[in-house]
Formats: sequence, structure tokens, C-alpha cells
Amino acid sequence: MSLIDDTRALSASGPICDACLGRPVADRSFGLTNAERGRALRTTLALADDEPYAEPDACWVCEGLCERFDDLAVRAIDALGETELYTYQVGSRVPPLLEENDRLLRVDAGFEPDAGEDIGSELNREVGRRIGRRLGIEVDFHRPDVQFLVDIEADEIDVQRNSVSIYGRYRKLERDIPQTEWDKFDESVEELVAPPFLSAFRGTDAIFHGAGREDVDALMLGSGRPFVLEIKEPRRRMVDLDELRAAVNEGTDGKVEIEGLAFATHEMIGRVKEHDASKTYRATVDFIDAVDQASFDTAIEALEGAKVEQRTPNRVDHRRADLIRERTVLGIEGSLIDEYTATVEVHGEGGLYIKELVSGDEGRTEPSLSALLGVGASVSALDVVDVKGVEEPFLLPEFRLDPEGTPVTASDAASTDGTVGK
Repeated sequence: MSLIDDTRALSASGPICDACLGRPVADRSFGLTNAERGRALRTTLALADDEPYAEPDACWVCEGLCERFDDLAVRAIDALGETELYTYQVGSRVPPLLEENDRLLRVDAGFEPDAGEDIGSELNREVGRRIGRRLGIEVDFHRPDVQFLVDIEADEIDVQRNSVSIYGRYRKLERDIPQTEWDKFDESVEELVAPPFLSAFRGTDAIFHGAGREDVDALMLGSGRPFVLEIKEPRRRMVDLDELRAAVNEGTDGKVEIEGLAFATHEMIGRVKEHDASKTYRATVDFIDAVDQASFDTAIEALEGAKVEQRTPNRVDHRRADLIRERTVLGIEGSLIDEYTATVEVHGEGGLYIKELVSGDEGRTEPSLSALLGVGASVSALDVVDVKGVEEPFLLPEFRLDPEGTPVTASDAASTDGTVGK
């Protein structure tokens, strides 16, 4: 059949608007809207048949939906309210009756049922095009700042503001502060860091994602521990991270400091949790009995590079599976302060329990400093002094964004990991 014959067959189905007439041939002539295609087909048919040109009063296929694109775009923008955004996407729910009409139009006219474009795709594109033009923003099909859902049957437009992810590193300078909220403690790193971000981004909630966590009674020193703060439903996206860093650091009374802030992709949340990392710890060790220098040096040397088998420690077995894990001591140094006290610095694989490496945890960790010395030993103070990726930094360029979705250099970042000097 010719294009003229196709147009006759489509028009014979009943009154049909330009957009619905053009949609079955949407794969023809790039750069036209379906309404422009339909108008051209209607004009060509009128000329070919020498009949008066006339627009239909109604459309049996979309029942007037295609005439509402402008109105739906205005409603979507109104539903957005006061929201800063740079990218967007539009989705829709089209009533099954209209989808069936759209299919019957093609079948009755001799087309394949999926010829051209379906009515839902046209709705998404045309409403989206109007939103983008009015707001001066770009469409993003991966993870836009805002997603609009146009529900035709419910006559509602839902607005989802996708979260903002901020990467950084924190130092915890006082003991007995957990990383995230815990009923046993009055405050946490999360609760000290999040409020200025929530206020600045005008979000509804903030979720703290850490690259592991130190014990509650341990300090986090050095370049700090990587984290991502995820701000939910933000109404602002362009925020000065320097100002936020200063606000947090000035407002925690010296308990917590943050550095190396950078806008990051949503994928950075998974990376900060799963990226292979090694940690360096500094522990003050107390011995039950006196220890001499030679025995101490021999024990430290035996732990250098050792493969350590650790059964889930007694102190955490109530909340973690009872497993045996093998971790490597990548490096260890130590010095006796006196015959009952020592300082030990351990560089270990992620997941190595340092307190148990010292104490042996009643034989659940082998080898241990205590077992090698034949003397009871325990950690009286523990500091984490370094957390770093094993093969590459946590924050690579492909995970960095500015609020508009383009690469950016984080404030005060001394490397691609956003770390600062110790």
C-alpha cells in the first residue's frame, strides 16, 4: 500500500486527530512531531482526493489526550513547586482503553500492532519537551534530578526528586560516638554531620553511608573515613560545599570534622560500601604480666604478613553471623612503653578485628599477640589512622559530579580521592 492508501485506511477508522494519524508512521521523516506528520498526511489526502480539508471535532483513539499536552506540562511544573533542577524525565500511565484504541487503529488499517510509536511514548516525549523548553532543563534517561509521572486515569501528576549524593571523609575526634544513630548514645557522626546538609539542600531526610565503621570507643584520625551522605527529596541542588564543610566543622565542638567534599553519582553509595579497602590502626595495649623487649619483638615479627583466622568476636556475635574469616596483617609495628604497656600500629585487610588480634578472644582469633606472648593482653585505646582503597582510590573521576551532572573538582581535594593530609 502507498502512503496515501495508508492514510485512507487510518482515516476510515473514524474521527482521528493529527497526532494519532501521524503516530503509526512515526518512523518516517525524522524531525517532525506526530501531529505534524498527521497534518501533512491529512493535507496530502485532501489534495489527492480533491476534497475539502477539515480537522475532526473529536478523536476516538486518544479521546482528546493529545490536545492536552500543553496543559499537562503546565500542571507538572506547578506540581514541582519551588525546586531547583537541571535534568528531568517524564513517565506516564495511560488508561488501558486508550492503549487498546491505539492498537486497534493500526490493526484495522492493516498496520503491524507496534508500528510507529505507542501513545504512551508520545505522551512522555511531548509533555517532556514542553517542560524542558519552559524550564530550560535537559532530559536525562539515566538518573535525572526530577522524574515526573503523569497518571492520566487518576488525573494526577507525581513528582519524584531524586536524591543528592555528597562524598567526603570524616574524622571522629572523641570516643564513644557511633557512626550512625544509636539509642544508647546521645549523638552520632551522622547526627552531627547531617543537619546543615538537610537545611542547605532542603531535603526530607539524610542517610549516612560509611566505608565500614570504627568501634564506638575508637577515634577516626588521619585522612578520615570515606562516606556518602544521601539527601532525600532535595529542593535545592546547587549548594556551596565549602560553606557546608565549615558549618559542620564549626558546629560539632571539635567532636567530628569532615573534609574532601564532592558531589557524587548515586553509584558512589554502593562503591563506598563495597570497595576493597585496607585500614591502619594504632592501639594502646595493656598486658596482665610483664613483657620483655625480646619476646615482644618476636611476637610482632610473627604477626607481620600473617594470615589470621578470626571467628566472629564474642562482642559482636549477637548481631553478626558466626563465621570464620581469614584476614591478612599487611604490616605491623610496635614499641613497648613499659613492661606492661605497648603501642602497636597495624595495617590490615578490611574486616580484620584489631582488638581480637591483640587479645585472641578466648582462642577465637589465631594467631594473636596474646597467644604469641603467652600473656593476657587487651586494647585500652584504639585509633583508626588510615582508610584507603586497595587497588585504587574510593573517588574516581567517573563518580564525581557537579549539581548539573558534569565533572567537577571537589573543594580542598588533594587527590582524586578527596583526601587531605594527616
